[in-house]
Amino acid sequence: MVRIRLKRGGNKNNPVYRIVVANGRSPRDGRFIEEIGTYNPKTKGTNYTLDLGRAQYWMGVGAQPSETVASFIKKSVKVAAVATVAAVAA
Repeated sequence: MVRIRLKRGGNKNNPVYRIVVANGRSPRDGRFIEEIGTYNPKTKGTNYTLDLGRAQYWMGVGAQPSETVASFIKKSVKVAAVATVAAVAA
């Protein structure tokens, strides 16, 4: 099964994560198919980037997001909807 999940990087006590599409049997920091974003838990405010189009593509072909990545996707969809409404209103 293909999963959309976090891959850890960075230093000790200073993690930085990549949001990747990977085979579910691969280790957390092992091989991946595609990198679709990043996540830095140490920063305040918007601390992640996500290519929403690629995430939706992979979910469309059967990839299952982890709980954390699913929350990022949900937030990104909400922000994109607000931006679209604001653009139409302007």
